Amino acid sequence: MKRNRIVINLDRNQPGRRSGGLGKPLLIIGIVLVLVVGGLAAGGYFWWRHYQKGPGYALATLTYAAQHNDSATVEQTLDIDKISEDFVTQVRQKLPASEVDSLWQTQADSAKTAVSSKLKETVRDQLMKELQQLTDVAANKPFILIALAVPRFVDIKEENKIANATANIKDEQIQLTMESDDTHWRVVAVKDEKLAKMVADALIHSVPTNSSQLQDAIKRQLDKMNK
Repeated sequence: MKRNRIVINLDRNQPGRRSGGLGKPLLIIGIVLVLVVGGLAAGGYFWWRHYQKGPGYALATLTYAAQHNDSATVEQTLDIDKISEDFVTQVRQKLPASEVDSLWQTQADSAKTAVSSKLKETVRDQLMKELQQLTDVAANKPFILIALAVPRFVDIKEENKIANATANIKDEQIQLTMESDDTHWRVVAVKDEKLAKMVADALIHSVPTNSSQLQDAIKRQLDKMNK
């Protein structure tokens, strides 16, 4: 009578042993991938947190708000008082020195009083329209996409809580000066030829009628700007 034998194969080269041998390398590869993905995620998070504190993020917020007619957010990002004052300075600098000395200095107080409210309204409305037109490519785009695109279209140089941003959009160049109060970045000055002409025109119609000489001086400069 034959006995049944149970044979245990101890050969390490069998297929079962081979598949088990791949486990360790695959585990190492998996751990490396997890570490790489985790590192990228952490790096992206800290970059985003840093970006949120910078002027680029403020410009992205301004663009998004302009495209969604969010005037409250636009006005929080634009310092209309300082922007208006800077536009007045730009117009004054374009006037001949003799006219500035003889006309502006003697009539500045009365002119500024009359100009202030209408000029600010003009600057705010025209800036809103200009922003909407120049950034219409961002319409219906998610905010995150706009934020990531800002560095591509805007050259920003930041130093000591002041940033100078130059935007080249639709063959137009706009220069912005921004300031930080440690919590928010705001636009405090804008250099744009179209807006400068509009401001000069607003000045003409806002200066008191008894300041006709000053009106004429600004009108002559506006005519030069329009040529």
